[in-house]
Amino acid sequence: QVQLVESGGALVQPGGSLRLSCAASGFTFSSYAMNWYRQAPGRERELVAGIGSSSSSTNYSKDVTGRFTISRDNAKNTVYLQMNSLKPEDTAVYYCNVRIHLRRYWGQGTQVTVSS
Repeated sequence: QVQLVESGGALVQPGGSLRLSCAASGFTFSSYAMNWYRQAPGRERELVAGIGSSSSSTNYSKDVTGRFTISRDNAKNTVYLQMNSLKPEDTAVYYCNVRIHLRRYWGQGTQVTVSS
C-alpha cells in the first residue's frame, strides 16, 4: 500500500533553515508528481510546493517562493523540502502528498515551529 513518511520537522529560530524529507513506498515513485502541503492551527491545509516526476518542473506558493526549494531523489524514493529564511508564519504541520488515479495520499505530517 502507499506509504508516505515525513521527517525533519523541529523547533527553529526565525531566519533559520530546515530540510524536510518524505520517504515514499508502495507505488512507482518516479512516475508521479509529489507535493508538500502545510496546515497551521485554525487554517486550511495549503499547497506549499510541487515537483514533477522527473524534477523538470517545480511550483511554489507565493508565500515561500525564493525561500523554499523542493527536490526529489528517484533512486531513494524520497522528496525533500529545503526551507530557508524561516518565519514564524511558516509554523505548521507539513505533509507530503501524492495523487494516484484521482486519489490523494498523505503522510502523518511533521511539525515545524519557528519561534525565538
